[in-house]
Amino acid sequence: MRLPQLRPLSPLKPFSRLNPLSLRSTPPPPTAVGDTLAEAEDIHVTLGGLEVLSGVHVTARAGEVLALVGPNGAGKSTLLGALAADVRPSAGVVRIHGRPADDWTPPELALRRAVLPQSAALSFPFTVAEVVAMGRAPWAHLDTGSDDGAVAEAMAATEVTAFAARPFSALSGGERARVAFARVLAQRAPLLLLDEPTAALDLRHQELVLRVCRARAEAGDAVVVVLHDLGLAAAYAHRAAILCAGRVSADGPPAEVFEDELLSEVYRQPVEVFPHPRTGAPLITPKRAP
Repeated sequence: MRLPQLRPLSPLKPFSRLNPLSLRSTPPPPTAVGDTLAEAEDIHVTLGGLEVLSGVHVTARAGEVLALVGPNGAGKSTLLGALAADVRPSAGVVRIHGRPADDWTPPELALRRAVLPQSAALSFPFTVAEVVAMGRAPWAHLDTGSDDGAVAEAMAATEVTAFAARPFSALSGGERARVAFARVLAQRAPLLLLDEPTAALDLRHQELVLRVCRARAEAGDAVVVVLHDLGLAAAYAHRAAILCAGRVSADGPPAEVFEDELLSEVYRQPVEVFPHPRTGAPLITPKRAP
């Protein structure tokens, strides 16, 4: 596929010019399945005078998809922000690739973890291809020669190649979400931190995004994803951490931690959990009157 030519003021080149620290950053070494790429150890986070996370411990390992689930206000996005080093804990420590998050410079972090926020907004009329290419900014000073390939692969994986030349601002909400996800994939960081990547997507593309997450984990990356759909978490996550009121109520394989009693208590809504007749994965549905 031939990508549209980027404008002279590409988002790639200014990055290395304006960030002298980027000249000293080096890519992370290869990881092995089971390596801890991010860890929150007994962290507390206070925002606006309210303790949002209290004594939380989670670990993201290479080769796994970790789903953060729980009701609204449980602290899922705050925990993801802490693992990304975007939110500083008031107590405890967050480690990324074995080092305290504060020990990394921003350019070094950008080579080690890629972050997808809940929403993506741009004030300038960048094309889809240019937005996805922004994911390559951390690599600009390294001149790996893989930018076009990484962008093309990410766009193909998220099914946005067909509108590569369209302005990002002209896309629907779901299309924007997929382009933002493609940008994260193009960054090719070994740790992916995704905040509700399926929220604006239709059924087909919800499944697509989670299949890509699973494939990235099988290739050796660590993926942490905030999800509200427990069915998606049960089908695609290797582990799920259930948050409630700023604490982790359970952490383990979905087949073990998705229990009707626990979920009913956490969500304050009676639910039923039963195995899928073909795959055996847990199916979760609210208890409803006949």
